[in-house]
Amino acid sequence: METMVERCAGLDVHKDTVVACVRRPGPKGQREVELREFGTKTGELLDLRDWLVEQGVTLVGMEATGVYWKPVYYVLEDALECWLLNARHLRNVPGRKTDMQDAAWIAQLVEHGLVRPSFVPPKPIRELRNLTRYRKAQIEERTRESQRLDKILQDAGIKLSSVVSDLRGKTSRDILNALVAGEMDGPQLAELARGQLRKKRPELGAALRGRFSGHHALLVGEILAKLDYLDELVGRISDEVGRAIAPFAEQVQLLDTIPGVDRRMAEALIAEIGVDMSRFGSSARLASWAGLCPGQHESAGRSRGGTTRKGSKWLRTHLTQATKSAARTKGSYLAAQYARLRGRRGHAKATIAVAHSILVAAYHILDRMEPYHDLGEDWFVRRHSPEQHARRLVHQLALLGYQVDVRELEEVA
Repeated sequence: METMVERCAGLDVHKDTVVACVRRPGPKGQREVELREFGTKTGELLDLRDWLVEQGVTLVGMEATGVYWKPVYYVLEDALECWLLNARHLRNVPGRKTDMQDAAWIAQLVEHGLVRPSFVPPKPIRELRNLTRYRKAQIEERTRESQRLDKILQDAGIKLSSVVSDLRGKTSRDILNALVAGEMDGPQLAELARGQLRKKRPELGAALRGRFSGHHALLVGEILAKLDYLDELVGRISDEVGRAIAPFAEQVQLLDTIPGVDRRMAEALIAEIGVDMSRFGSSARLASWAGLCPGQHESAGRSRGGTTRKGSKWLRTHLTQATKSAARTKGSYLAAQYARLRGRRGHAKATIAVAHSILVAAYHILDRMEPYHDLGEDWFVRRHSPEQHARRLVHQLALLGYQVDVRELEEVA
């Protein structure tokens, strides 16, 4: 095979060790191979970097192994070109499995150009990604804690969630604090209602009559304290995200023009895909990397249904959430697309299709630095000629047993 990289290296990365294989030209035209093992502490990784530089290595490939590749990559990226490789693309010959052979195999694949690098965002985007992912995890934890709160109340026979829509609202919080403090009288607790809930005081008083005991008070008090902490934590992380996203304020505003995408969603999208779309090359490659395009499975001339490939679970989660909001945005192309596909293909496939459309729109917005242009909810009608659309409607009515006489309306004088 043709040698694409003259001096390259392959790294087999583990938690405590890194095996490095360097391939370089030999004195008689053959390829020389040298293997070494290093530790993963910072000083040992600096030794690895110095050795690779001394060998004249220009390209380093390493397998994406959990989070263990990150300190190795971050030490080497300033001195060498580093490629993070998908583990599914590095299948070795069966029966040959040692760390040394893995490193040599990675080096050979890099040498002959048989692998492509995975997307590793630059440092500012990596820092933003850590913040947005941690914030998302804490928001989900807050939701789980709210669900635990309702389970405790149900166990105590308190049907507060049957009357109020938000257990973390002001009225709910006043009532829960009073329950924890020892107040058990339902009508008295109902007097704490605020706003429109005061009209429901009789119903609220009946819902608050239960078997709320001491251990319920302990659990509810601890849950409320944790919810307060999570609210403060999410607020602090959001402030830090605001500072980290400041250099990309224009991109955030442009992404905010997509139906279903608000500021927080725009921050998350930038954290996951960055702002430099040249790293992907096209919207199709971005969708493929994200795992939001249909798979392909053809054998013996037959095309079987291909599922979507694995991609970033964080990006898919964000886009799925954006899809749910876009599907409720009246008068938009995305809402029409979701409604059109849900009836024929089901909710799950319609959701992925709309998520794909949002991601493609985000690509072009960031690539061209232009706001989102909505095609309108009638796009699926306008994209065909009026005559073709009329023939299709007449055909559908004929199948239902109706005879239709189609005439063009005369122009009104």
